[in-house]
Amino acid sequence: MKKILIAAAAVAMSAGATAQTKTSTAKPPAKPAPATKPATTAKPAPKPAAPAFVMKTGLDSLSYALGILDGSFFKQQGIDKLNYTALLEGFKDMIEGRELKMNPQMADQTLRQKLQEAATKKIQPTIDEGTKFLAENKKRPEVKETASGLQYEVIKLGTGPMPADTNTVKVHYTGTLINGTKFDSSRDRGEPAQFPLNAVIRGWTEGVQLMPVGSVYKFYIPYQLAYGAQGSPPVIPGGATLIFEVELLDIVQNAQ
Repeated sequence: MKKILIAAAAVAMSAGATAQTKTSTAKPPAKPAPATKPATTAKPAPKPAAPAFVMKTGLDSLSYALGILDGSFFKQQGIDKLNYTALLEGFKDMIEGRELKMNPQMADQTLRQKLQEAATKKIQPTIDEGTKFLAENKKRPEVKETASGLQYEVIKLGTGPMPADTNTVKVHYTGTLINGTKFDSSRDRGEPAQFPLNAVIRGWTEGVQLMPVGSVYKFYIPYQLAYGAQGSPPVIPGGATLIFEVELLDIVQNAQ
């Protein structure tokens, strides 16, 4: 029994010594490796600029001339942005007799629609300005407004007969834009104008029929009753509200 205890004690001492040896020889924990920076992606080299176009042949000149003339026309209509790749394809398909991606009827319809949209966008500020002016103008007590939107005020009320739309009338008049710009005046020409009432703008046809001969009226005419979206270039822009001061001098009898 004594031998067993001695042997057990020897084993315990031997284990303790071994543990101390392992503890004293243990290596310290390794330092974390430094973080590596992500590799920088090389930027692609810029594409070389396309060489400038130079006309060298008669065909070059013809092609460029078509671009100038067509581009000028459509720019005036309010078209300021195009897909030039599609434009070139359309030219090539038509001229070279290739299969068309759009028939001519559809092309015509598309063009008309886009031109109308461009024209409306171009004149919208003028339309808005006129609408605002008329809304304020009709608040004045001396201004009357008809069902069509025509506004007028009586400057002088005559006592003569009133014309029908089939009559020819003799008048003096002055026409201005709402900013005061004068675009026409029979008084400046020194002689009255004479014309059939059914051959003028709708605002005139309606308004002058309200006047007894000898009257002076001022008309405020919305663009729909004047020259519409197209205007009367170069003096009257599209969508313009117009002001006319009109003196009805006479109803012309038996006018030819």
